[in-house]
Amino acid sequence: MFYDEKMYNDRDVRLVTSRGARANSIDRIADGVVARGVLLDLPRFRRVPWLPDGTPIFPDELDACAELQGVTVERGDAVLVRTGMLTRCLEQKSWQGYCGGPAPGLSVHCARWLYEREIAAVATDTWGVEVIPNETEDCFQPLHMIALRNTGLLFGEMFHLDALSNACAEDGNYAFCFVAPPLPITGAVGSPINPLAIK
Repeated sequence: MFYDEKMYNDRDVRLVTSRGARANSIDRIADGVVARGVLLDLPRFRRVPWLPDGTPIFPDELDACAELQGVTVERGDAVLVRTGMLTRCLEQKSWQGYCGGPAPGLSVHCARWLYEREIAAVATDTWGVEVIPNETEDCFQPLHMIALRNTGLLFGEMFHLDALSNACAEDGNYAFCFVAPPLPITGAVGSPINPLAIK
């Protein structure tokens, strides 16, 4: 993600071509991502099975959800936000609209919340982390533009969070050790992972 011909760390966007990334590539974190993880379970917080498509999640709701769950979001955390979108697709046995269609997700107004708390990574059970349709008319994926381009925040997409949701609800503990090693693909800008939440 870039704008004004610049990507994260003020690097020229021309450093990424069809031959790969000569800067900001995923192999730079090949040793893996290990952090304290926190689940913010929005459907459980709202007492619904899943959030409707196009539902924005705002900072005050993230704070209220964390407070209800008895967990504090801390510096360096990996914050996993469950919307229930993947739950709905599995329950309805349909992937229609999942890839590229409308989705619940973080509002662009969460950019400051993520930055001020010095979050290391954010992931959701949607295809794009932020709410779709986007809240801006002149920019596609504005939260990506701000958080990836300006702060280097790691994004995780399409996380299946139902088992973690149930485990956290069962023991009342919404914090855990989060481990997410990427594949060390030289020049890649992303990678499949097999994330683990160790409680």
